[in-house]
Amino acid sequence: MVRQGTSGKSGSKPKGTPGRQPGRPPLKAVYRRRRLFVGLVLLLIVSVSVGGFAAVSGAMRGSSEQASSTEHNGSSGPSAQPEPTPSASPTPSTPATPACDQSLVTVTASTDKPAYAEGEIPLLSLKVTNGGKVPCEVNLGTSQMEYTVTSGSDRIFSSVDCQAESEDLIKTLAPGQSETANFPWQRNRTIPGCGAVSAKPGAGGAYYLLVARLGTKSSSKAAFQLL
Repeated sequence: MVRQGTSGKSGSKPKGTPGRQPGRPPLKAVYRRRRLFVGLVLLLIVSVSVGGFAAVSGAMRGSSEQASSTEHNGSSGPSAQPEPTPSASPTPSTPATPACDQSLVTVTASTDKPAYAEGEIPLLSLKVTNGGKVPCEVNLGTSQMEYTVTSGSDRIFSSVDCQAESEDLIKTLAPGQSETANFPWQRNRTIPGCGAVSAKPGAGGAYYLLVARLGTKSSSKAAFQLL
């Protein structure tokens, strides 16, 4: 007699999960492991992506900073230093020309003619010569010179007696060079202070002597005639 609810075959499969073999892990554990693996893979991908992005961002930032620095400096190399301005070489000062040594200066007196007819104006001359070996300066102004005319012991004329004003005139004389100053004498008499003198120098062949002075140096006497 066969019981209801039992299989007619002996050794039928016991009840359990359909299609599962004995000894296999449950499906939930498998799904859990798969989700964990997928999550790790995604995390790795995200990390790589983030790291790459950070590296790229760092590289871009470095390039941007380098470009900004290059633009600021005007060149990709080291910043250009301003060239030093060459200083002007000091100009050597020319030494001042010394004043002529009076002991080396010669003063000479002369007239343009040895004798003058009545009415002719004698031209009195003073010549100064540098007898030194170097150039020197000499004052040829009216402040330094004097023409004096005498006849024996009689003082006839001096150019400074009626001189209204005087001035300086500096000249540079080379070694051996001379300068000459002329004075036209009006054949008149003078006294110091330029007082009035009515007398006239005598003519008729009288001889007169001229002495020229420059500073402290005086010339020898030069003779001439008034006819």
